[in-house]
Amino acid sequence: MKKEFNHEKIKEAIRTILTELGDDPDREGLKDTPDRVAHMYDEIFEGMRYTNDEIAEMFNKCFEVDSNDLVIVKDIEVFSHCEHHLALMYNMHCHVGYIPNGKVIGLSKIARICDMVSKRLQLQERICSDIAEVIQKVCDTEDVIVVVEGEHSCMTARGIKARGAKTRTSAIRGLFDTDHELRNEFYQLIKD
Repeated sequence: MKKEFNHEKIKEAIRTILTELGDDPDREGLKDTPDRVAHMYDEIFEGMRYTNDEIAEMFNKCFEVDSNDLVIVKDIEVFSHCEHHLALMYNMHCHVGYIPNGKVIGLSKIARICDMVSKRLQLQERICSDIAEVIQKVCDTEDVIVVVEGEHSCMTARGIKARGAKTRTSAIRGLFDTDHELRNEFYQLIKD
């Protein structure tokens, strides 16, 4: 994947957008905006520089265990941008569960995986499946479940303007797909 963004091209594009919106990119409040946006894009789209395999390698910090008990990290806050409108997906929470297969990942690494996967132009459904895929690779287990819920400004601020509408998506793998009791246990444990 592309490892670096071309800041100069991004700055030029932002200047063009400002002009086409009818503003003056050289006025006091806007003259540094193209540079600020280029730096912001470098940060908020960092995940676009890496494949799922590279993210798995980056956060592959596991510990050997004898346990195969359910591990859950819930309420991991992330944001993303929808690939259809480049609109913000916000108030997003990821809930991740897995059954260890001889090793567990450091809990903060789960949050880092969710964050990195979200820092792409995304679909919420793909955020779920990408997180599940990376956790499967790192933990060497098929038994992973990911639930993501969030609001999309392409729905709340434009178009239908359905403020407060939440979208929930899930990726259900391995035992979570076949063992309904296990899946229900996960859902019970992530409830507020």
